[in-house]
Amino acid sequence: MNITIVDYKSGNISSVINSFNEVTKDKVKIEVTSDINKIKLSDKVVLPGQGSFKSCVDGLNNINGLVDTLNEFVINVKKPLLGICVGLQMFADIGYEETETKGLGWISGKVSKIDNQNGKYKLPHIGWNQINIIKESSIFKGIENNSHMYFVHSYEFIPKDKNVISATTDYSSNLVCAVEKENIFGTQFHPEKSDKTGLNIISNFINL
Repeated sequence: MNITIVDYKSGNISSVINSFNEVTKDKVKIEVTSDINKIKLSDKVVLPGQGSFKSCVDGLNNINGLVDTLNEFVINVKKPLLGICVGLQMFADIGYEETETKGLGWISGKVSKIDNQNGKYKLPHIGWNQINIIKESSIFKGIENNSHMYFVHSYEFIPKDKNVISATTDYSSNLVCAVEKENIFGTQFHPEKSDKTGLNIISNFINL
């Protein structure tokens, strides 16, 4: 099996790479690239994302053919993809960070600023928080409900279809922190920074 971590210059992804290497222990080929031919030949793809929604979408669009290749991989061939943080947010139709920006449109919805209730809650939502698993999901196999995960974000993904939500976290309101739709998986939290529990989630994705 080979897994591609998409490198489209969206910030430091070394912790994502390290955690996948730690879980696979060289038994799975991990490729870090934006080469569209290598992505096409992958069994699974990881889409990380750091920074703003707009900068990440721009990063994808700046690489010729990358968005079309990802669309083909996810929508037509239906191979598994895991989006992390802004990688998940880009599943949406539209995001409102910096300026109104069109997303990938894989899971209908929008990305809006977290309502911090007039400053009652600090933004970004940063640090450890519990997740509430609300739907059985293959990436949560063996993960206890109310496990703590590591978050860094000021914007939230609000999907139109609530059935895609697999976990939420409580911060000013019930924020979506994990989604699953057929072969598409996403976490708002950073599994690569969430200690052993996060590594278990990565392992579950690899073992799908």
